[in-house]
Amino acid sequence: MNRFFKVCAAMMVAMVVSTGVAMAGTLDDIAKRKTLRVGMEPGYMPFELTNQKGEIIGFDVDMAKRMAKAMGVELELVSTAWDGIIPALLTDKFDIIMSGMTLTQQRNMTINFASPYIEIGQSIIVSNKIAADIKSYKDLNDPKYTVASKLGTTGEQATKRMISKAKYVSFETEQEGVLEVVNGKVDAFIYDMPYNTVAVGQRGQGKVTHLDKAFTFEPLAWGIRKGDPDFLNWLNNFMYQVKNDGTYDKIYQKWFQSDTWLKEIQ
Repeated sequence: MNRFFKVCAAMMVAMVVSTGVAMAGTLDDIAKRKTLRVGMEPGYMPFELTNQKGEIIGFDVDMAKRMAKAMGVELELVSTAWDGIIPALLTDKFDIIMSGMTLTQQRNMTINFASPYIEIGQSIIVSNKIAADIKSYKDLNDPKYTVASKLGTTGEQATKRMISKAKYVSFETEQEGVLEVVNGKVDAFIYDMPYNTVAVGQRGQGKVTHLDKAFTFEPLAWGIRKGDPDFLNWLNNFMYQVKNDGTYDKIYQKWFQSDTWLKEIQ
């Protein structure tokens, strides 16, 4: 073997070894730790929220419980502020983001996503003061209107991109945005349709109007650190399993087709 081939062989071995370490990373850590650590911000109904007992519940929580059971480990939920959730993942504060996160190309530059588990879009909660004049997001694209969303979300991005002529204000939480519309301080709140549907039923009946046809396409997916194809493969196979054995449908019906869970937070 001449010098050139020796160098090539050494490089290939190094690549295999380094790749093997990356591939084994998170799954091995979870197995050794015997705990799956899931990062989420518990303020996004019905995906993750806090009940009267202070427990985090929701669609993503039930999926995380099923995931931990499939792994044979315990589940640890790590409550994290939304604006710091990706940095927290990258610094190993938890293993995976399961927090109703939209898969965007911008986020995908920083983290990897498993296959989407649900598709949603942005909808509009409108003050009844202007509801008669607003039939779609296009009607809000006027300087005379004040439109709000949550800071750092795809709702904010959609508003700035598609309703750019309106005055825009942002809020730290979804609850603040909805309440401002209910109180007549802003004209409309742009946010994910599942949340808006629940929020209107909870706080806005008779005071606001929900334009419940999504005007954007947004796949939600679980986020993980880059360079971990084994974990990505496990997550995609897990999703394939639960979507075909009835598990996913059962959890979906509980959180999206029933309102029984609302009793836990009222």
